[in-house]
Amino acid sequence: MYLLDTASETPLHIQLYEALKHDIMTTLAVGSKLPSIRKIAQEYRISKNTVESAYNQLYAEGYIESRPKSGYYITEANYQPFVMPEPRAKNNNPTTPYLYDFFPARQAKSSFPLKLWKRLFTKAIDETLDLGGYSDGQGEYGLRVEIARYLTLSRGVVCDASQIVIGGAFVDSMNILADLLRDTHPRFAIENPGYAVPRTVFEQFGYDVSPIAVDENGLRIDELIHSQANAVYITPSHQYPTGVAMPVANRLKLLTWAKENDGFIIEDDYDSELTYRSRPIPSLQGLDTDDRVIYIGTFSKALSPALRVGYIVLPHRLLENYKAFHGYFSRVSLTTQKTLELFFKEGHWERHLRKIRNLNRKKHDLMKYALIKYLGDQIEIISEGGGLCINIRPTVPIDFNLLRQQAEKTGLKLYYTNDCSLIEWDAIRMGFGGFEMEEIEPAVEAFAEIILREMV
Repeated sequence: MYLLDTASETPLHIQLYEALKHDIMTTLAVGSKLPSIRKIAQEYRISKNTVESAYNQLYAEGYIESRPKSGYYITEANYQPFVMPEPRAKNNNPTTPYLYDFFPARQAKSSFPLKLWKRLFTKAIDETLDLGGYSDGQGEYGLRVEIARYLTLSRGVVCDASQIVIGGAFVDSMNILADLLRDTHPRFAIENPGYAVPRTVFEQFGYDVSPIAVDENGLRIDELIHSQANAVYITPSHQYPTGVAMPVANRLKLLTWAKENDGFIIEDDYDSELTYRSRPIPSLQGLDTDDRVIYIGTFSKALSPALRVGYIVLPHRLLENYKAFHGYFSRVSLTTQKTLELFFKEGHWERHLRKIRNLNRKKHDLMKYALIKYLGDQIEIISEGGGLCINIRPTVPIDFNLLRQQAEKTGLKLYYTNDCSLIEWDAIRMGFGGFEMEEIEPAVEAFAEIILREMV
């Protein structure tokens, strides 16, 4: 017998549903037949619609089944009530922010043009935007036109808007390409030392991955030729983490390898906007005459990693496959794309790039000066002249793990090349982009005190 309270704020059909569900979970056997809707309605003096609503909810949740011309029966739900876990003890001692964080791939908060971005965002959000539907799966056409124009003029990339794919920064691009190539090009090569993320992504997609050595001319083409690879990831203009650039002769050999092996080259031009010693080296893709180079880049270093926007320049021969399997839904919000499009179209990108390059050149030089001033011949500079960090290595053996621990104790956060690279040797990544100018020398001085102490 169920107690149904007509004075309750809870509707009668919900009261009946909850009472029946409790019985099903605790008392009634699987296969038992429930009373008919008419019988329940008569017994409790409620409408048949009320009973039917309760039964319909039980049926929708899988507690009962309906058998034609027979009635409702209890099904095997295998229900186990959820038990709340014991609450974890609260941490009353939250982590203290670092005094100096040498993160190697970020800009200072003040470097982002926030007021301008807010104005452009407001301008982009107008009645012409269709926020009720799905936007272009390849990326907004206007933004793709602007990116293609920029890459053609500044990087020597040969492309048009139809080849551009707007994605969610680097890892998203890697996932797209790994999925796109796995059926036809399952043997993947990567620089060694090199960036670990592409290897991780391609291995997750089932690729056979071959590390290829790097020398003073970048990727060893002879080793690549003797491998079984038919796709390769490279950073030819500023190799990560050594900083070397691949000369034109080797680039042409690499393109010949791709043509002769029906292969593809993934060119990551990750630091192209931030070079401080010379003009950026033109892209490898611009030398390609056989549609073999996939060019990728992001706006993380020069504009903002928080926006999560990157792009791929696909060879024409891969466009149809992309559209067939990946071209349905946009990977970046419409509002972000339209704001970035205006940022390009109104000339703000070029002005911002000049400003950020000059600012980070000064930070780079100040970081290098401070390293030499406080550490001198106790360290060697492995790579510099671009990007947002300088890679250094002590000239005497040192326990890098112990160094990290000692730095943590004094409020310094350190990063090593081994944190995210395929590498047999290690180096310290002295990031300067996230600092304000006046913070760099005291940060290096604090670091020098720790590392000199560990060298003793």
